[in-house]
Amino acid sequence: MISLILLAGGTGSRMGAVHPKQFLLLGGQPVALHSFNLFMEIPEIGEIIVVCDPAYQNIFHSSSKPLFFAPPGKRRQDSVYNGLQQCSPHAELIVVHDSARPFLEKKDLLNLLEAASRVGAATLATPITSTIKQGNAEKRVEKTVDRSQLWEIQTPQAIRADWIREGFQRVHQKNLQVTDDVSIVESMGHPVELVAGSAQNYKLTTPFDFTIAQTLLNSHASL
Repeated sequence: MISLILLAGGTGSRMGAVHPKQFLLLGGQPVALHSFNLFMEIPEIGEIIVVCDPAYQNIFHSSSKPLFFAPPGKRRQDSVYNGLQQCSPHAELIVVHDSARPFLEKKDLLNLLEAASRVGAATLATPITSTIKQGNAEKRVEKTVDRSQLWEIQTPQAIRADWIREGFQRVHQKNLQVTDDVSIVESMGHPVELVAGSAQNYKLTTPFDFTIAQTLLNSHASL
């Protein structure tokens, strides 16, 4: 069984809106529901745990699979951990997704699940196409970085349940800070497969990002 943790607890301060970005309307429904509804369609996903403020729980409904809620934490890793506590002990894979990424494609999700089932951990990612330069403290260029092996990491990320549970024990014991979920198992020496995703699976962070999202949605509707 696969447990899905949907992170929807951010405040979205950089968006400058009344509501957090994941609850702003996009195409007539909250941003978070775009990916939530996709996950509901996937038979392999046995349950969904939404990490969000209790004030927004009524946005999410399920008639096809178990739905649970967990409170957000101070840091992203705390929110993931809170969600993990609600996951079934029978889960074999834990999938974590940022709800502010509304354009996740089904084919990419299925490719991710296949890779994680085979390898143990996987993340969606896109190859870096921009020129990357490394600078120093004085903001002077030190070198141009070879981008041929660089990837921009996205979500969802999928990890064997026993690996991520063991990984969080290590995180807490050593008081580690991690910015994404596969970093937890990377630090334990476990393999993580990079699964090519879509550039459209970007995270809404600023008002400009939201403008792009509305344009993308309109273009999809016109096809």
